[in-house]
Amino acid sequence: MDVIEVQLSIDDLRPGMYVNRLDRDWVGTPFPLQGFYITKNEQIALLRQYCQHVFVDTLREQMPSQVNRARTDGALPARRRTYTNSHNFAEESPSARKVNERAAEFAQQMIADVRNGQKLSAQSVQDAVEPIVQSILRNADAFLWISGMVRRDAYLYSHCVNCSALCAALGRHLGFPEDTLIHLATGGMLMDSGKVIVPDELIQAPRRLSFKERDQVRRHVEYSVHVLDEAGIHEQNVRDMVLGHHERVDGSGYPAGLSQSETPLFARIAAVVDSYDAMTSPRPYSKAISRHAALQELYHGIGSLYQGEVVEQFLQCLGTYPTGSLVELSNGEVGIVIEQNQARRLRPRVMLLLDAEKRRYNRFPELDLLVHNDQHPEQPIHVVAAPEPGSYGLDPAELFLSVV
Repeated sequence: MDVIEVQLSIDDLRPGMYVNRLDRDWVGTPFPLQGFYITKNEQIALLRQYCQHVFVDTLREQMPSQVNRARTDGALPARRRTYTNSHNFAEESPSARKVNERAAEFAQQMIADVRNGQKLSAQSVQDAVEPIVQSILRNADAFLWISGMVRRDAYLYSHCVNCSALCAALGRHLGFPEDTLIHLATGGMLMDSGKVIVPDELIQAPRRLSFKERDQVRRHVEYSVHVLDEAGIHEQNVRDMVLGHHERVDGSGYPAGLSQSETPLFARIAAVVDSYDAMTSPRPYSKAISRHAALQELYHGIGSLYQGEVVEQFLQCLGTYPTGSLVELSNGEVGIVIEQNQARRLRPRVMLLLDAEKRRYNRFPELDLLVHNDQHPEQPIHVVAAPEPGSYGLDPAELFLSVV
């Protein structure tokens, strides 16, 4: 096939164009290595985080009618409002930690109650998730940092709290009203509650399950819906999340094998959040991967597993290197992202853990890459890698406990 490349700045891009090359290596970005069509403005916003210009193939440009057809399938609703932080990271962190502790206590008690056949109280669920939403509204980074750093004894109740917060954070980014954020946080908290009814030896099995065993595990969706019924939680958005968080846009999911056009929006959101937290958490049958790598996995699943618009908005919500990510800097230092810079996602605020010689700091200094690079343009520092969890012998949860 003939190729006619034209170099364009990010501001000159529009839906319908085919991106053939970047102004940098594809490695380290979430984009397909073979190039891709721009079908949504969100992709342009994502490109802006990584590049100053790209090379487009003018022979492969689509007509507007073709782009419109690609965008109408399961489009996200228009943003109703834009939230801004009312507290900075330092101001919100103490409150976020208390809210996280109470949420973890609730999740632990919820799992014990479900395991023992006791009904949940709808009011107790609301009392647990509303403070999460309020903390996320004040400053999402603070809660996500603490939620990601605190060490848990069991994956399931950690997953409940993390998914609740991540769903609320994505809803905040999308501009959903506060009552809808509570629905999202509730669905995130409860969508895997039925797993405690599945035999523990199957949930914890460090091996491939048989077809019969797999079907037993998949029944956790049915059990989770029963938990909602018993608690008298009938909000449709919550039920959509619980029932549909394992559906996939190509129809390969369960329990109903729904495709994108058939799957409710909140179920598509839950699918992305559930997968992300699972990939970034250690499980008996799988090691945790970095947050940056998990975002790349989600992006590679667009069109087969996940809806593109939801994934792209999730990437914009969390940033290229999400809060809690280990990062290696161009000067050799290693740190952990503690806060995003909303204007420049590639320049987060970092707590430094190792110096350039990979020696651990006695006290962990902080470095705001945006401020540093503005003040020292002659000596810019940028993120060059996102090491996997455990790299350099670092356990962020252990370090977190030592500095809070």
